[in-house]
Amino acid sequence: MDRFEAMRTLVAAVDGGSLSAASRTLNIPLPTVSRRVSDLETMLGSQLVVRTSRKLLLTEAGSAYVASARRVLEELAEAERAASGEYRAPRGELLVTAPIMFGKMHVAPIIHDFLSAYPEVTVRLALTDGVVDLIESHVDVAVRLGNLPDSTLVAKRVGEVRWVACASPDYIARHGAPSSPQELSTHACIAYEGLKLWRDWTFAGPRGEQTTIIRPRYSVNTADAIIAGAAAGIGIAYIISYQAADSVRDGVLVPVLSEWAPPPFPVQIVYAPRPHQPLKLKAFLDFVAPRLQQRLRTVGQVFEAEQARVEVPV
Repeated sequence: MDRFEAMRTLVAAVDGGSLSAASRTLNIPLPTVSRRVSDLETMLGSQLVVRTSRKLLLTEAGSAYVASARRVLEELAEAERAASGEYRAPRGELLVTAPIMFGKMHVAPIIHDFLSAYPEVTVRLALTDGVVDLIESHVDVAVRLGNLPDSTLVAKRVGEVRWVACASPDYIARHGAPSSPQELSTHACIAYEGLKLWRDWTFAGPRGEQTTIIRPRYSVNTADAIIAGAAAGIGIAYIISYQAADSVRDGVLVPVLSEWAPPPFPVQIVYAPRPHQPLKLKAFLDFVAPRLQQRLRTVGQVFEAEQARVEVPV
C-alpha cells in the first residue's frame, strides 16, 4: 500500500463527503478508493470512517488522523514544489478569488498584465460574492471588501471604498436632489435585490449610523444593471464607489447626499501564512498590490474632484 496515496484518497473522500466524490476528484475507480481506505484502517488497526448511505462520517480516531494527514500532505507538497524549482523561479498555478464586479473591473485587468510578465505562472480566477474558506478550498489569494474577522490569515490593505448615492443629471433636473436621507422616501430609488429584499440604506448621521427604508421604483440584482438604470434617469442608486467612479467621472451620474456618506471600508488582499512562500505567490502579491492601490486612489480622486466642484461658489 502506498501510504501517501491512501492519505490523499481518505482526505479527498472526507472533503467530498463520500467515496464516490473521491473517485471523481482523483479520477480513479470507486473500488480502488474503497480498498485504499480499508487498507489504511487495517494497517492502523482502527476504524477511521463510518460509511452511511448518504455520506461519510469520521470517527474520533479518524478526525485526528485526517488532521495529521493534511499536515503531512501539505509538507510533502511543499517539498515537491521546492524540488521542482518553484522556489527558484515563479511558476505553477495560483487560485485567486474576488468579488464579481470588483474582480471584473479591477482584478482581472491586473491579472492579464501579470500573466504577460510571468509566462510560467497560470491563474485560476474565481469571481464570487460569497466568502470562500481559503484553507478548505485551497485558495492562494483572495481580494476582499470590508472588515475581516480575526483569523490566522494574512491581510494586506490596498485601499478603501465607500457607499455612494448617485443619480443622473436628468433625474436631478426633474426631481431635485435630496438634502437628507429622510427625503429619499419622496424619490424614486433603485434597489439591489435578488431573491432577497434589501431596502434599508445606511448613512452617517449626527448621532452615528442611521438607516433609511426606501421604496424602490426599480429593483435588480447586479450592480452594472443598477448603474444602467440610474444613468437612464429611473431613480437614485446606492452603490459602492468603485462601481460608480467611471460614470461619475464621465458626468453620467452625479453623487448626492455626499455629506451623509457612511465611513469607508477597506479593500484587502488576503492569504494564508506559509513557512515557505512560493515565488509565484510572492510575485503575484508584489505585482497586484501596488496596482490595486493605484486603481483605488484613482476611484477616490474621482469623488474628491466631484466634491470640490460642487463646493466651488457659483
